[in-house]
Amino acid sequence: MQTDFKLYKVDIKYIRNLHNIDDNVLSVSPQTGKDNRVFIGIVIVCGTHKYCIPLSSPKEKHKRMKNSMDFSKIEVNGSLLGVLNFNLMIPVEEEQLQPVNTVVFRRDRENIRHYKKLCAQELDWCRKNSEVICNKANVLYKKYISNEPFACRERCLNFPKLEAACERYNSK
Repeated sequence: MQTDFKLYKVDIKYIRNLHNIDDNVLSVSPQTGKDNRVFIGIVIVCGTHKYCIPLSSPKEKHKRMKNSMDFSKIEVNGSLLGVLNFNLMIPVEEEQLQPVNTVVFRRDRENIRHYKKLCAQELDWCRKNSEVICNKANVLYKKYISNEPFACRERCLNFPKLEAACERYNSK
């Protein structure tokens, strides 16, 4: 069981490639005004592939949502820090991953300090909940792969199609 999660930023060209294959992959396109979006997440293993589960900023709708098979709130002391979208996890290889440094330096600007502290809190929550995270991701993945119907299937990315794309991308 994985317990020592790290945060990773995923290569923007790779994300764009996957978005061209499945347009439900979180966009980082300048045309949609998302060119400043950073794809950050934790990496787990599902089946024979590594998957990056994206961390997202909390939105108003997330406050009303309940944790489910494809969604988890990251809450600390009653405060919603972020969310994990299991349905939007993407296959990755080491080449697409860049570790995110959450160490705060004196020279960091205030907004960078705040962001790093938030990332560190989210990462700490993920480590404390690693068993639940790994279980959720693998159950969702196996249900999707088995083609059995389940409630959130239509919200999931096409994992097999993206795995094939990941293999093609990495064999270039």
